[in-house]
Amino acid sequence: MTRVLVVDDDPALARALAINLRARHYEPQTVGTGRAALTAAQHAPDLVILDLGLPDMDGVEVVRGLRGWSAVPIIVLSARDSQSAKVDALDAGADDYLTKPFGMDELLARVRAALRRSAPEPAAPVVQAGPVTIDLVAHTVTRDGAPVRLTPTEWHLLELLVRNPDRLVPGARLLTEVWGPGYQEQTNYLRVYMAQLRRKLEVEPARPRHLVTEPGLGYRFVP
Repeated sequence: MTRVLVVDDDPALARALAINLRARHYEPQTVGTGRAALTAAQHAPDLVILDLGLPDMDGVEVVRGLRGWSAVPIIVLSARDSQSAKVDALDAGADDYLTKPFGMDELLARVRAALRRSAPEPAAPVVQAGPVTIDLVAHTVTRDGAPVRLTPTEWHLLELLVRNPDRLVPGARLLTEVWGPGYQEQTNYLRVYMAQLRRKLEVEPARPRHLVTEPGLGYRFVP
């Protein structure tokens, strides 16, 4: 299910948004502060709906904080209807801006549009990374023409990174999609398996060029 993080300190509105999103088969999570939003976003939602008037920090600062490491689509909801407020939010990195009060159908249409725009381009079926060739259709890897044997977990981890070239993939997302929702705190799993992949695929495993760590955030595949 598509995960939507709702950030609003109005419990009634947050509840209404969650009900409507759930009815359309989205998976909503609601939080009421900016700090909680930045923490929750580490678990890689597919979209963020953000109120600017939060009790602990301005929503524009939340947008800037997210944009420091994430490309997640952000739809701003705000009672601020001035042009300068909209410009500030969009310049900070928001993808869309909807003024309160708003119609639920319009918001949901904007959610669908933002998700369509953010959908990654399909990865090429065969990806080259230095001497390594990764065939996403055949599920094979070769290095200098010789087959490389990967365990199912190693392949799943590599495939997830390769299908998001040059994009930061948060560690929480990797753990959830490869091992399951109960493993989001098991960062040692990622260190062990990334080390194994680097030994098999990188020319210099201690100085990786293609399987890159973003400290404290996640990993990135650089073709």
